[in-house]
Amino acid sequence: MKYSLGRFVYGLAVIACGICALVWRHFDALAGVPHREMFVCIAAITLVLGGAGVLWPKTARAGAAAVGAVFFIFALLGVPFILKQPLVYNGYGNVFEQLSLASGAVILYACSGPTASTRLARIGYCTFGVCVISFALEQLFYLSATASLVPKWLPPGQMFWAVATTVAFGLAAVALLTGIQARLAARWTTAMIFGFLLLTWLPALIAHPHSAANWSEATETLAIAATAWVVADFLSRRRPIVG
Repeated sequence: MKYSLGRFVYGLAVIACGICALVWRHFDALAGVPHREMFVCIAAITLVLGGAGVLWPKTARAGAAAVGAVFFIFALLGVPFILKQPLVYNGYGNVFEQLSLASGAVILYACSGPTASTRLARIGYCTFGVCVISFALEQLFYLSATASLVPKWLPPGQMFWAVATTVAFGLAAVALLTGIQARLAARWTTAMIFGFLLLTWLPALIAHPHSAANWSEATETLAIAATAWVVADFLSRRRPIVG
């Protein structure tokens, strides 16, 4: 994936996540952690440097390793919240969002350097597919909240698009995990998540440019869309790896 456009978008998105955290001194995943501000700075700087490393082929593997480690730690930090409230899906959703970002780094790491690791890339790929299942479930369990994020001016209605995107995530997950039309599913998932960014979070940033929550959501959405792009690029360069 030396010349993968998705790799460049992923690197830039990760840099944006790191800069956002440095400006606002906040990561949701680190809430409640002792010495939180110090760890926020460490994680943010790692993401900025790692994301910059991803942009260049010679440093892409090291950058992906650093970025993947940060997001994987973020996912692990969400596990105690699941154990505390196992019937609340929000905790699971947060963990899988971080794992989705880590999966992109795993794929980039596996496909960078002098030799590619098909097995490691498969792990990253399958992890992303499972995360897409979580995206569908999270929207399903919080359908009203999802609908509220849809622009009111968008026909035929907010609930229609909430249901449609939930179904789309579910179908995409099936396609990715079975290998049936997986490349198309990855591309449509990329486009759909970029649509969320353009239609929901960009207007929110314009309306409330000083909101840390809006910046955090926007940069994370960008990073997840970039991860889906990495998956699409990976599938376009290789034979199906599932099934």
